[in-house]
Amino acid sequence: MGTARMFGPRRLDTVWWKRFGRLNWFILFCLTAIAFVGCAMLYSVAGGSFKPWAYTHMVRFIPLFFMMLLIAVMDLRVWMALSYPAYVAGLALLIAVDLFGATGMGGQRWLDLGIARLQPSELMKIATVMAIARYYHGMGYDRAKRITSLIIPLILLLLPFSLVLIQPDLGTSMMIFIGGIGVIFLAGARLWLFIVGLVGGIISIPFVLSTLKDYQLSRVTTFLNPENDPLGAGYQYIQSQIALGNGGLTGKGYLQGTQSHLNFLPEMKTDFIFTVLVEEFGMIGGMALILLYMIVLIYGLLVGLSCRNQFGRLLAAGLAITMFLYVFINIGMVMGLLPVVGVPLPMVSYGGSVMMTMLIAYGLILSVSINRHVTLAPGGSGLG
Repeated sequence: MGTARMFGPRRLDTVWWKRFGRLNWFILFCLTAIAFVGCAMLYSVAGGSFKPWAYTHMVRFIPLFFMMLLIAVMDLRVWMALSYPAYVAGLALLIAVDLFGATGMGGQRWLDLGIARLQPSELMKIATVMAIARYYHGMGYDRAKRITSLIIPLILLLLPFSLVLIQPDLGTSMMIFIGGIGVIFLAGARLWLFIVGLVGGIISIPFVLSTLKDYQLSRVTTFLNPENDPLGAGYQYIQSQIALGNGGLTGKGYLQGTQSHLNFLPEMKTDFIFTVLVEEFGMIGGMALILLYMIVLIYGLLVGLSCRNQFGRLLAAGLAITMFLYVFINIGMVMGLLPVVGVPLPMVSYGGSVMMTMLIAYGLILSVSINRHVTLAPGGSGLG
């Protein structure tokens, strides 16, 4: 009974606009609340001004929110049919970035579209999950266990991983890799393969460290001991810890954060915006935001678990895993539990590409929810 209330009735509406009534409005409210928190924090970071960041943040959110709704009410067959084309388009955009992309923050990661800059690697996180989910759709569990069934999904995974890694963007490339591996695991690949891969990854750490660029290696050594360079590479770690400690239980009050308003805290509007929230609203404010994230992330996993068709099940769960990585890495990073890898907090940090990625992902998850009780033909030709 509770599941039926959460996800809606079983019948699939054939007229797309009727599906608006079957959307999960509580999840939409939670997503809007997260965006509102981002707007409030960007207003604070700007010293009590909507411009330049809070205003742009909300101007971006409104059309992207309606885009998410349109994605949600589209027939799941459409997204299944577009999985491979979206993947190929994403690869083409990544190649375009490598050829003539805009440079910033130590890497060549953006395409300058004139009115805005697009980071294709963000969208590739979704396209990779879609393509791997499409590959495994209709494949029996026993076949998915075969080692030979790993060849194509690993190719689908390693191509974007390699293209993003050479930008260079280690954080985003690892998120693409882990999200894709999550889909492969959920599809039924044998557990021992992942254990072997994990052991191999641990063994290869010295080699990986030797191939890192100087700024990437500096992030690792700073993470291990930020006090070695308190005014250089360790500065952002130390200032972040001070800001988190200043917040205490209830915070110093809105617009009263000393670390942020006295400009001690670097990258306040992007990677370290969570520390601004905790300094001003304390542990209670930080936990409230984490709770909102937990609600929408758990919802994505539940949609995947309740879906009858393989494509929808892997798509929803894979996207939920990818969105979890954003939150886990960013918060772990600002708390000093993980190295700084430049992963923003979705819909709270300033940045249009990450917001678009989050809302497209949840548009697809909501679409899976609406279509979860129907049978999707193995070839993607029809719904039964």
